[in-house]
Amino acid sequence: MGIADRLMPALRCLDPETAHTLALAGLSLGLVPPVVAGRRPILKSRVWGLDFANPVGLAAGFDKDARVPRAVLGLGFGFAEVGSVTPRPQPGNPKPRLFRLTADRAVINRMGFNNDGHAAMSRRLARFREGLGGQGIVGVNLGRNKDSTDEVRDYVLGVERLGGFASYLVVNVSSPNTPGLRTLQDRGPLTALLTAVKAARDALPNNPPLLVKIAPDLAGADLEDVAAVAHDVGIDGIIATNTTISRPAGLTDPQKNETGGLSGAPLRDMAKGVLSDLYQLVGRDIPLIGVGGIATGVDAYARIRAGASLVQVYSALVFEGPYLAARIAAELADLLERDGFTSVGAAVGADHR
Repeated sequence: MGIADRLMPALRCLDPETAHTLALAGLSLGLVPPVVAGRRPILKSRVWGLDFANPVGLAAGFDKDARVPRAVLGLGFGFAEVGSVTPRPQPGNPKPRLFRLTADRAVINRMGFNNDGHAAMSRRLARFREGLGGQGIVGVNLGRNKDSTDEVRDYVLGVERLGGFASYLVVNVSSPNTPGLRTLQDRGPLTALLTAVKAARDALPNNPPLLVKIAPDLAGADLEDVAAVAHDVGIDGIIATNTTISRPAGLTDPQKNETGGLSGAPLRDMAKGVLSDLYQLVGRDIPLIGVGGIATGVDAYARIRAGASLVQVYSALVFEGPYLAARIAAELADLLERDGFTSVGAAVGADHR
């Protein structure tokens, strides 16, 4: 048993936000050894001109300030997403704001985009890109300041200041913890926002792919609007989904009614349903990243068959430990081989064929 495995029970006894801070510190100090298992060729995929060693990524929210992207990639993740980051530093919502629902294998958060701001992330990503291993795929998830008077400008600034370091960029309009943010998913505001952000992206020399991250609580007509806007504006991808403000039946943990976004196992079916519906609207024209309740290779495979080109995890790390991505990738490779697929790409959307 490695040091990471020995520390996990102790971390789960701590307040969730304290445990998260210590996990970041452990990764920063090199206390969590990298994965040494060999890579499986069947997991290689090419999306947006980027070559992924495997399709399992770390979702935004864990490494908000780009403190440990290199260490994260060493844990077996095919890519990592940092943020959400806002132009100016902000403390986020009052504590407590993070809740571990152990009985439900779930998490509720109302963090409120706590982060160090663009300038701090820019410095860290510059160091990452200059150092050994700086060629890893690291996306940047952009948000807006809570007190912003020009939300579109906040996202444009994110592109201008951080896009040069990003493998891809994400416009996050789906967090439930910043007042008014989710209204940006409406067709009119979303069109205006993505048009402005895409213009800023197009001015960058590296031209990183531009994605939008949506909520799992959107109705069918809302998904149709998102798909239409994505196509009309010409963005490169969609992440489905963020946390949910709903509380699915069957939750048993005493903290289930805390305010905030719910993630983890109870979100799995809802997130998969949204992704599947979205794939039927956009097909292979706009690659999708599936996230929400993924904890096993079976979960990842189901999301890929439903239409995801890539998948992300976060909440399951709380319960499964730092080497979860490597386990999911290994299980996924076995499942692909079992069913006769030669690559991840060949399995994308298989349930719709």
